[in-house]
Amino acid sequence: MAVLSLYEPINQLKGLADDLWIADGPLTYMAMYGTRIPFTTRMTVVRLRGDRLWLHSPIAFDAQLAQQLSRLGTVAHLVSPNKIHYAHLQGWADHFPDARVWASPGVRERAREQSIAVRFTDDLGEQPEAAWHQELGQHIFRGSRFMDEVVFFHHQSRTLIVADLIENFSPKKVHWSLRWLLRLAGVVAPHGQAPRDFRYTFLGGKAEARASLAQLLAWQPQRILLAHGDWIEPCDPQALRHAFRWLS
Repeated sequence: MAVLSLYEPINQLKGLADDLWIADGPLTYMAMYGTRIPFTTRMTVVRLRGDRLWLHSPIAFDAQLAQQLSRLGTVAHLVSPNKIHYAHLQGWADHFPDARVWASPGVRERAREQSIAVRFTDDLGEQPEAAWHQELGQHIFRGSRFMDEVVFFHHQSRTLIVADLIENFSPKKVHWSLRWLLRLAGVVAPHGQAPRDFRYTFLGGKAEARASLAQLLAWQPQRILLAHGDWIEPCDPQALRHAFRWLS
């Protein structure tokens, strides 16, 4: 068994509801806790009016996946939800040069610091953009000293879309040599949440974060899609509150 198993098949669209798909990707690695930690990757695809496609946290570019997307519609929006989910945007922007590339708070500076070139065209704000306000709710989850994350809500399917605010790794997919570290971080399914180091950055900002959580609860999601690990379905207010229990 690999240290972390992929969500096979990768680079394939998987339909979850009308106008809603995911595509699981290859592993990515981050320097954490003095070592390099592998993460599974996942992007979410929403079809907007006019058959325009919205890609949340794009995975590494894959030509066959790009062909699948082109059969659904026109790739129009490439979205970075936070400042550590951006590295693969330019690969998709090169293939779909007419797509708008949306920057989350702080990501432009982060990309420059990491010497990763990304051609951002627009900046995400607190309110849903005009291009998708009919299909998607939008909110900046605040309170962290490290980064804000822009979260989205697909109204038609009642799906909450997040990146790192919840990580939920299945223990069946994690080798024992890594499982202890993920348990230490607090991101093992079915009790996933924000990783411990990210949670620490909310010290002093939990009141803002609780206000953001109130917006997520007001949406009443029935499913939560996330970039790393098992998505949460069915979802109810209790499950969502449990994922943010560290705010209590």
